[in-house]
Amino acid sequence: MAKLVRAIVFFLWTFIQVITLVFGDIGTASSYGPPYTPTKCGGNRQDQFPSGNLFAAVSEGLWDNGAACGRRYRLRCLSGSNKPCKGGAVDVRVVDFCRRRPCPSTILMSNDAFATLSRSPHAKINIEYIQ
Repeated sequence: MAKLVRAIVFFLWTFIQVITLVFGDIGTASSYGPPYTPTKCGGNRQDQFPSGNLFAAVSEGLWDNGAACGRRYRLRCLSGSNKPCKGGAVDVRVVDFCRRRPCPSTILMSNDAFATLSRSPHAKINIEYIQ
């Protein structure tokens, strides 16, 4: 009976992982560093930044005229030059609009958030993201 329960749990876990892949979008990510304020979402307020500094700025495609402020995305590194991916995923909160034109990536991650996904702090990585 225990083997059957383990098999069912494993199947469900695998199924959930596949579903996540199916519903995720594909884009690119890179890091950006301080100063992080002022932001388009919260100005100079420090309480806009989540614990662990796991936040991001988004490009025009995700910005949605500011409706992206506060949105949370789960990101996973898929690939990049010199195999930068560490594995795993990170959840970030949108706090800003990409300041550079054109924006170098779909999502710019704070240095701390980017370091959870990539071994290379200056890489541009291919990501899967889901809101």
